[in-house]
Amino acid sequence: MPRPVRVRRVCDEPKYTRFVPTGATGFDAVVLSIEEFETIRHVDYQKMTHEECAKHMDISRTTVTELYEAARYKVADALINGKVLCIEGGNYRVCEGSSFCKVKSGEAECNKR
Repeated sequence: MPRPVRVRRVCDEPKYTRFVPTGATGFDAVVLSIEEFETIRHVDYQKMTHEECAKHMDISRTTVTELYEAARYKVADALINGKVLCIEGGNYRVCEGSSFCKVKSGEAECNKR
């Protein structure tokens, strides 16, 4: 019997959930889960290590690596093949003021540790 999947912690849901390439003729879409988006945000945008990202999301480092690799492939597929990029779904919870996040003017902002 497989282990149950842990609910991943994210600081906030993305403000923008659809990216459509200009001049796209087809309507093929790539779906990026909220936790894949959060992984890219932490690792690429906030320059965290996979271990730091894992602590913020309350998951293992190996899970971060798996999410990160899947997310980067999906983003590359959307960019290279002119597909719509949708950010939705997943198995997550918004942290809502945990020790890793603080609320500023209505938005959750993660602290770096």
